[in-house]
Amino acid sequence: MALEWANLVIEPGVEGPAVLRGSGQPLVEILVAGEGRDHVSRRFSQTSIGRRLRFAGVGQICDGHWHELRLDQHDEATGLTVRLALRRSDGVAAVQARTTVTNNGPDPVLLLGVTSFAAGLPGRVDDFDLHTGDSEWLGEGRWTRRPLRDLIPDLHLRAHGQDGRGCHTVTSTGTWSTGTHLPTGGLTDRATGRSWWWQVEHNGPWRYEVGERRDGAYLALLGPTDTDHQWQQWLAPGESFTTVPVSLAGSIDDLTAHRRALREPAGTSPVIFNDYMNTLMGDPTTAKLLPLIDAAAATGAEVFCIDAGWYDNDADWWDSVGEWQPSQTRFPRGIEEVIGRIRDRGLIPGLWLEPEVIGVRSPVAEKLPDAAFLQRGGVRLVEHGRYHLDLRHPAAIAHLDDVVDRLVEQLGVGYFKLDYNIDPGTGTDLDATSAGAGLLAHNRAHLAWLDGIRQRHPELILENCASGAMRADYALLSRMHLQSTSDQQDFRLYPPIAVAAPLSVLPEQAASWAYPQPEMTDEEIAYTMCTGLLGRLYLSGRLDAMRADQHELVRDGVLAYRTIRTDLANCVPSWPNGLPDWDDTWLSLALHAGDTTYLGLWRRPGAEPGITLPLPAGDVEVLYPRRLPEWSYSWTAGGLTVTTDQTDPYAARIVRIRHRSSR
Repeated sequence: MALEWANLVIEPGVEGPAVLRGSGQPLVEILVAGEGRDHVSRRFSQTSIGRRLRFAGVGQICDGHWHELRLDQHDEATGLTVRLALRRSDGVAAVQARTTVTNNGPDPVLLLGVTSFAAGLPGRVDDFDLHTGDSEWLGEGRWTRRPLRDLIPDLHLRAHGQDGRGCHTVTSTGTWSTGTHLPTGGLTDRATGRSWWWQVEHNGPWRYEVGERRDGAYLALLGPTDTDHQWQQWLAPGESFTTVPVSLAGSIDDLTAHRRALREPAGTSPVIFNDYMNTLMGDPTTAKLLPLIDAAAATGAEVFCIDAGWYDNDADWWDSVGEWQPSQTRFPRGIEEVIGRIRDRGLIPGLWLEPEVIGVRSPVAEKLPDAAFLQRGGVRLVEHGRYHLDLRHPAAIAHLDDVVDRLVEQLGVGYFKLDYNIDPGTGTDLDATSAGAGLLAHNRAHLAWLDGIRQRHPELILENCASGAMRADYALLSRMHLQSTSDQQDFRLYPPIAVAAPLSVLPEQAASWAYPQPEMTDEEIAYTMCTGLLGRLYLSGRLDAMRADQHELVRDGVLAYRTIRTDLANCVPSWPNGLPDWDDTWLSLALHAGDTTYLGLWRRPGAEPGITLPLPAGDVEVLYPRRLPEWSYSWTAGGLTVTTDQTDPYAARIVRIRHRSSR
């Protein structure tokens, strides 16, 4: 009897493994030493154990707004029992999946790879387009849409009577989970319009693959593997292993709603001023900070974060971090004076922290035991002058808990920018079956440490940063309030990053820098402010050195954001003129909340005077900037036509459209 769950129709299987209706692809694939694939390949399809699994039971549980279907299967040959858990939230057409493998056999089993979810997809491979996102430092979220046939050749598999051996694989290694590729992807059927969107929710290595079988396309989502990540895990009799979670949805709207369900209620979205980007750049002092604090408060900021450098007595701090004690030379009367000024101006005080690293010159490097650090072959790993803590070790956790509790309880810090600027690679082989297994255990210990912070300090605001957005996954973002979208310092290059961000990060979590400067033209100030407005406004810049009219232009942007931020926390994104290319001359992002659309437009050098966007008709209101030359907005058969006769090379606008009929 078929099971229907979150728009999935599952055939539990009697003579074969559980599959989605209409496909022969098992929902679970398992590779172990001694049990490979029934058809030679390097993909996670047609594994011997996956094909032998048989239905063993099904059950459901409910926990608050979450509902979980548990599908149990058994492999008689090895004694492995497999539970596929599918979670969905009330009213959300998406599902989170993970697989638990238990060894009920008499002998140990060495796992080499386990899918969190695998499935055959209805439709013709020829009709599918694949959406993938590439990322790197300063160039995050560069998306491509390509016909799947461009990546998977038509080999006439039916004529050969065999399934294919190749596939299109996207992987991430190390701990920068989004440092090269994004764990979010999608397939769209051009013939039917149906889509599959997914994300792997892991703060470490992952893999997803799309391939072709004789019965159509398939998708496999999983965490670390032996082939890709040096991951192996022994299972003794009676032991279990659970994969990293992954999620699937039928649209970006549904995936956006699912991401919100993964987070606890986040409350308001305060405006954050951070002193780093194009401002103090890691060199804070009392003299520099006090006027910035006053200017940020006057502009309407609600959090003031002192970024890197607050802990060091000289300018050469990179490889000496780890104690996280305030500098005495930077703050002659103590950092308490600065934090007191922040509070006196009505702002929440924040500090930058890179907790997982210890500089090789730090005194903490000698205080903690070797076992508290990631190692290979008995040697501490070093990356860019830093050791990396192993959060499986109680001494590492105790050190970090002491740091956080001291800064919160003694200094009154209410906001942490948690940065992460190194990648230790494959992992640690200390007390682990493999380096990949050691890293996975560390990754999970990191999440548990964050959970502990949130339990002890529930009012604390946590920002996720890793050289910008090198670790922007929903293992972390389900626990964090906001995500820095980039370290990009060139305001002219930032908009494509900000526009693409809501495809992989909730708009209300996507913190894109707005860093206006006194030397900018008014249009340039508005341009960089618009970059931050349709997300989580993340302000910087030398506000203290601005003229009064410039300051007012910035304040107008902050006030505009504060009027729309409640709607932004309930909106879904779309891209009226398509996902942005890096060099597009017109960029647009639409955020829809009920019968209202918030539209951001960025015009760059080489742009035509106007653009027409396929949006439903409505009343257009300019939200920001209101004191600069107006653009023209008119409704045509093609949608909203926007024109301007401005010659400024960089200009942007945020408008609100109240639709005449519900979207």
